[in-house]
Amino acid sequence: MPTTPPDASSSPQDPAALLRRMFDAAVASAQPALCVPPHLPEAPRGRVVVIGAGKASAAMAQAVEAHWDAIAATGRTLEGLVVTRYGYAVPCRHIEIIEAAHPVPDEAGLHAAQRMLELVRGLGPDDLVLCLISGGGSALLPLPLPGLSLEDEQALNRELLRCGAGIGEMNCVRRHLSGIKGGRLAAACHPARVLTLAISDVPGDDPVDIASGPTVGDPSTCADALDIVRRYEVQLPPAALELLRSGRGESVKPDDPRLAGAELRIVAAPRMALQAAAEVAREAGYAVHLLGDALEGEAREVGKLMAGMTRYVARHGEPFAPPCVLLSGGETTVTVRGQGRGGRNVEFLLALGLALHGEPGVWALAGDTDGVDGAEDIAGALLAPDTLERARQAGIRAADSLDENDGHGFFSALGDSVITGPTMTNVNDFRAILVQGREA
Repeated sequence: MPTTPPDASSSPQDPAALLRRMFDAAVASAQPALCVPPHLPEAPRGRVVVIGAGKASAAMAQAVEAHWDAIAATGRTLEGLVVTRYGYAVPCRHIEIIEAAHPVPDEAGLHAAQRMLELVRGLGPDDLVLCLISGGGSALLPLPLPGLSLEDEQALNRELLRCGAGIGEMNCVRRHLSGIKGGRLAAACHPARVLTLAISDVPGDDPVDIASGPTVGDPSTCADALDIVRRYEVQLPPAALELLRSGRGESVKPDDPRLAGAELRIVAAPRMALQAAAEVAREAGYAVHLLGDALEGEAREVGKLMAGMTRYVARHGEPFAPPCVLLSGGETTVTVRGQGRGGRNVEFLLALGLALHGEPGVWALAGDTDGVDGAEDIAGALLAPDTLERARQAGIRAADSLDENDGHGFFSALGDSVITGPTMTNVNDFRAILVQGREA
């Protein structure tokens, strides 16, 4: 039997339940109703236009309508539109909510992007554009440059998701083939003031990578994008290659005068979510060690690395003494080579479990805070010391599942998937490894 945390001896903790409470706390800390209102500005003299894109954008719009007292005091109403993932819409009175596809864009997203640009054209210096951005906005705002089609952008997204490129690399390519990303949306708003409130889902919280930076200047170049395409052998249509090679796909740069009135504030980020989870673990009597909120790399390789550290903690009490929790965030990648459904969190967890070999006293949970791991409406999964044994008894070979990139199939068959439904936020991946240690 696993040992009980010293400070929780009067009420032994269920490790699986504790991990789920930690995950739920991380998600709750980034809810728009909590993080958006403190950043709402004073009412401008002119019009207020609200736009946005991302899995949290509809909930952010709802928070704006509910809490922007400065606008209510003027007697004016808000106007605008935001686009979010199917199933993530929430009711708003004045801001139109459009649902579109993610991670591969569709016609609904294209029409939303076109209407958004039309909405912000012709504004003046007394007007304010409030832009609500969160993770997922890259796919939800497809607007191919002239010469490209929506089908081209759909094929590009599939290629980028398959090839194993990091999120920063994927977004670099997207910015240089888009008519709205890479600062182009903010440039279209000029001379109005643009205030972007962003919920970060990217390692390092670089604004240019949150939804591919539609309202911030982009220091990267077409040459950078072309280098990524070559490195990962991404198959692009001839027109897209020509845009990159000629430089005609160049994005808006940080020193562009049209961006002089643009400001961005990050209202929620992965580190904040991890800190909320850490507090839950500490209250349960566990020491918490934050290993970083920007871990990247192939999910299976990160899983192996974390397994080595975890075993050393469990067996030798170094560099951390159990009972403890190892927390991390960031965005790993999956190079899909098998016939499975992918999903970086379940791939990480499956590789972690294989490398741990049923290490006693170790549990783990990995999940995406938006409730969607890869293309599946499943946030992630839970790993227990007996996971591999239960799989063996069910006739499931964990190594085969990993080879097929089928972590979702593996954990679903065991009943260990973590399913949240739409969370209305997105602060990237959550990984928690709980180490109770071996019995004395």
